[in-house]
Amino acid sequence: MGTVLSISPATKKASIMDAELAAGDGQKNDKSLKRHSMFVSLSWRKLVSNSGKKSAKKVTPNPLPAPANQVAQLNSENIRKTHKTEEKKPKAPIPVPVPTVPTQNKDALVQNGKLSTVQKQPGSLSVSPRRIVIQASTGELLRCLGDFMCRRCFKLKELKSSDVILWFRNIDRTLLLQGWQDQGFITPANVVFVYLLCEDTIEDSVDTAAELQGTFQTCLYLSYSYMGNEISYPLKPFMIEANKDVFWETALRIIDRLSAKMLQLNSDPHFFTEVFQDLKNQRDTTEANLDR
Repeated sequence: MGTVLSISPATKKASIMDAELAAGDGQKNDKSLKRHSMFVSLSWRKLVSNSGKKSAKKVTPNPLPAPANQVAQLNSENIRKTHKTEEKKPKAPIPVPVPTVPTQNKDALVQNGKLSTVQKQPGSLSVSPRRIVIQASTGELLRCLGDFMCRRCFKLKELKSSDVILWFRNIDRTLLLQGWQDQGFITPANVVFVYLLCEDTIEDSVDTAAELQGTFQTCLYLSYSYMGNEISYPLKPFMIEANKDVFWETALRIIDRLSAKMLQLNSDPHFFTEVFQDLKNQRDTTEANLDR
């Protein structure tokens, strides 16, 4: 016995529509795939074309340095041009100093419409100062100091230069024996310093040898205090009965009057030389030299 299948028209229609939809989706997928492949191919073509364009650009290499001969030729041309420009410029005369002889004539000058005369001064020549060498022993300078004292104090007829030297040596020996100094004070430079003080302090109106000795030993005390190696010295060898009342008054007067010269004697060699020569000129030429 046979079987009969019956299909409703609705279901048949639905199946046909589903088949058509499936076919439409397939076509869409094919179209999308085609589009994607088209896009990929287009982008690849653009990349290839761009790279081709970039590679087609010309690359200019760095210019080669000019050869050495060309550089030398350019330098020579530049030097030739500079020489030509210098030759075109007017050459100024070179000033040459002309030696002139100074004259005593008066030259007339016109200043602001007025006539004035100017007297030329002779040119001063720079000549190095002549070096003067003066030599004298300590004994000679002591004798010169004694001769000066005798000549200045002419009223003291019995005064001898040896007396002044003895006063000086006795004080120096006493300070050595008592331990107030380690070495003797009597040197040529110190004798010159003593003469500087005595020449200004001792007057020709001295009547007695005691007064002269008191003033002389006051000058010695200041000389020892200023030029000596020790810090201080005692008053006893310098101060005696003849000058104890006026010792400090005389000392202060000497300091007030001769302080600048005492400093100058140690700082100015020319001034020292002048005083040294003045002391040496005080020597009495009629007497023999006195050795130390």
